[in-house]
Amino acid sequence: MIVGTCIVLLLLAVGWAITRFYLCGADLKAFDQSKDLAEASHWQHFSTGQFPNAEHQAVVASLGGIVAALKGAPRSRHLSLLRAYMDNMHADRAFVAQFVPVDAGGVAAEWVIAPGVDSSRRTLYIHGGAWMMGSPRSHRAITSRFSEITGGVVLAIDYRLMPEHSRKAGIEDCRTAYQWMLEAGPQGRVPATTVFVAGDSAGANLTLSLIAWVRDQGWRAPDAVVALSPPTDSTLGSPSLVNNIVTDAMLGPLFGKLARVPRTALLWFGWFQSRIRPSHPDVSPVFGDLRGLPPLLVQASNGEMLLDDSVRYVNKALAAGSPVRLQTWDHVVHVWHIFDPDLTEARQAFEEIRKFLASSNSGSALRP
Repeated sequence: MIVGTCIVLLLLAVGWAITRFYLCGADLKAFDQSKDLAEASHWQHFSTGQFPNAEHQAVVASLGGIVAALKGAPRSRHLSLLRAYMDNMHADRAFVAQFVPVDAGGVAAEWVIAPGVDSSRRTLYIHGGAWMMGSPRSHRAITSRFSEITGGVVLAIDYRLMPEHSRKAGIEDCRTAYQWMLEAGPQGRVPATTVFVAGDSAGANLTLSLIAWVRDQGWRAPDAVVALSPPTDSTLGSPSLVNNIVTDAMLGPLFGKLARVPRTALLWFGWFQSRIRPSHPDVSPVFGDLRGLPPLLVQASNGEMLLDDSVRYVNKALAAGSPVRLQTWDHVVHVWHIFDPDLTEARQAFEEIRKFLASSNSGSALRP
């Protein structure tokens, strides 16, 4: 019995050590929000009033469509229903941009081309959707705006999704598409003169992972990068993941219940599911080397569960000497940009993105 007890204790100790030092990664509390950081020049705060207004309430009400899409359906159909819901969010909207399917070096994608743009100016856009949902079609409200404000074309990629494919497969698709876009545009093999990378939510995670890889491989760096509401820490260590459940009208109802699951169990499940340890920089960019990054703008909601993922990443990148800026808005949902032009904060956010890209070294041709 003594031997058996010792074995159990040893296994528990080994499991704890693996979780603490291999899965969790380094302690990031030093990069949390503080009064000094919140008032720093690199952090801009925006608000349209002290309380939510009619626009905010309309956005929250529209999220009821997600619940309606799942109502009465067996759990086995939830993912396919959510995918269909996302892809049809803007089915009745007329866009002035053209959407042209393309094979981006083996990665399915579409060119998004606003009227009168310069095709040598290119943005790689990586959509969100928890790595399991979303497509170029679901994010046309965002990609068409990027084409307009950059005065260039957007390559919106349809990277491989989980669970049909591994997390690594989506990462590889982003890398392949970026390299391809440097040398190819809508008119064929013509090198890009200006390059941007942008993404939202899961796509913003992939964006931050990509730019570190581009730097390490010695490829041409983007002229500027935009990350919208990025999850930067797959170890689930950010305080706002719990603190902002109630104030996050989008992610709270979908993922708030996970807060009841022990973090250790979630880490081990994530490791087995993706075959990548949660603290690996490929899936948790905040744990990587953040030196030598291109100019980067991060935007997030002050009320969303992923707020501190943005705060910690930006503060760590600044400490490493990279030119990073954080902008946050009150009362808005996760990736509120998709509600442009109906939401005032979405219009504000895109104007800030336009100004940021225009301030980059190659951004002088961006449209007013």
